[in-house]
Amino acid sequence: MSKDSIKIRMPALGGQGAVTAAHIAATAADTEGYYAVSNPFFGAEKRMAPSESYARIGTVPIFDRGEVIYPDIIMVYHPQVITMGKSYTMPFYSGVKENGLVIINSDHELVTDSDRKFLESKNVKILTRDFTKFAVEIAGTELATNMAMLGALFGALGTVGKGAIEEGIKDRFLKKYVASGGTASLDSVIEKKFKKKLDLINSNLATASAAYDLTAEWAKEVGLEPLLDPVVK
Repeated sequence: MSKDSIKIRMPALGGQGAVTAAHIAATAADTEGYYAVSNPFFGAEKRMAPSESYARIGTVPIFDRGEVIYPDIIMVYHPQVITMGKSYTMPFYSGVKENGLVIINSDHELVTDSDRKFLESKNVKILTRDFTKFAVEIAGTELATNMAMLGALFGALGTVGKGAIEEGIKDRFLKKYVASGGTASLDSVIEKKFKKKLDLINSNLATASAAYDLTAEWAKEVGLEPLLDPVVK
């Protein structure tokens, strides 16, 4: 049964862009007509250090902005979150709600038999895919892993479309370049910067779109129940 609001926890490692992904997720959901907020939680600001981000999406106003203790969805950005315990919440699935969802970015299965048995007892669906491979093959860099995870999230939910995701990505990355002097040389520099931004947006969107399609198909195959009420427009 779908809900009027869901909570998402994103355990990751520093440098993977989980904070950015949570921000874009909230912006995309807002574009679709939902109420949405996001916030990060991290200690040492360095690559490969534990980092966690949260997003809340709903058809009703959201007032809670703290740590997500009881998530409907858990998105594991790096295998070391599980294999080396690089997470502020252990085990990684702690607090997950019944009929929830776990998305794991890995090229092989990481969930133990005992953990899988527990998650299945709560009717929690588990998707393990190498989303970094999506990023490298489509965007040409593993730095787009967060965009693949973003697409996977909304592909599973099915209530936030690709158009809203595109707007969320544009809101995060696209800046307005305005020539102050009006010189040809300045205009040329601005144009080049603007083009680079557009190229970044397009590659990120293509990565998110591919992951969206894959996860949407997977959700149908495994009979994933709707997690979030659609927006009444």
